[in-house]
Amino acid sequence: MAALTIDDRNKRTGMIAFAGALAMLGLGFAAVPLYDMFCRVTGFAGTTQRVTEAQASQVMATNNVISIRFDANTAKDLPWSFRPEHPTDRVTIGGRDMAIYIAKNESSVPITGAASFNVEPEQTGKYFNKIQCFCFTEQTLQPGQEMRMPVLYYIDPAIKDDENAKDVEQITLSYTFHRTDKPEG
Repeated sequence: MAALTIDDRNKRTGMIAFAGALAMLGLGFAAVPLYDMFCRVTGFAGTTQRVTEAQASQVMATNNVISIRFDANTAKDLPWSFRPEHPTDRVTIGGRDMAIYIAKNESSVPITGAASFNVEPEQTGKYFNKIQCFCFTEQTLQPGQEMRMPVLYYIDPAIKDDENAKDVEQITLSYTFHRTDKPEG
């Protein structure tokens, strides 16, 4: 086998470096969806789980009760008032429950917003299961319009088998609404 010339070695090194750069660029674009998928599967960083009606119907309620605290925030550029109808609730683990959030557009123009969410303590996120939620879609409110927005959820009974979560007495479900359309002017 003939030895590679300096030019051939330089070309090979350049091609390897170029392939490595393309791989890093691809990973950069894939990082956000991969991280989102990881968080949804594991509940990492307080990410809740999304379940179907069929999945929820298979869960059996227990005799254990836990307190849920509801938190509501808006981004600075969103002129909405946003609050939970009831700031706390005691729910049966495994039983379905519904929380209502109320949003009102305080401006004189229609505004579209989307809600991001989080659960604290974060080790409970994988046990907080949402069946229906206003946070799954964008919400548009007309000027002065007030809207009641439900969240149908349950706490997975498996929380009682998790050494890191079984002694949690209160879970906080927090939403922050962000403006998704561009402000006029």
